[in-house]
Amino acid sequence: MVNYYKQNLDQVFSVLSDPTRRAIIQELSKGEKTVKKLAEPFDMSLPAFSKHMKVLENAKLVSFRKVGRYKYYHLHPEAFDEATKWLNDLKSFWEGQLTSLERYLLKEEKGGNNHDHDE
Repeated sequence: MVNYYKQNLDQVFSVLSDPTRRAIIQELSKGEKTVKKLAEPFDMSLPAFSKHMKVLENAKLVSFRKVGRYKYYHLHPEAFDEATKWLNDLKSFWEGQLTSLERYLLKEEKGGNNHDHDE
């Protein structure tokens, strides 16, 4: 389980580290599209673009259905669940840390801790 969890996180963050793949994911979040339609805004060859799609497929973030000679790609938002959980856990941790720091600083500001005057 831990191995799968780490592998899934590694794959998702590896995919998200590339701006082209992030843009593809963003576009697919609006609905399914053909490779040709997805590739239009990018200044690259269709074979180069297809490599990006293969990375997304291998990470199980997208899949396609074939209609005739066209592939219609769609996003698997549930594939991001582990990464989302991991980020939310970190967010909760840091929010708690910042809340503690804020309480401490407010206490210091109000003179609640007079260590400097103990001499």
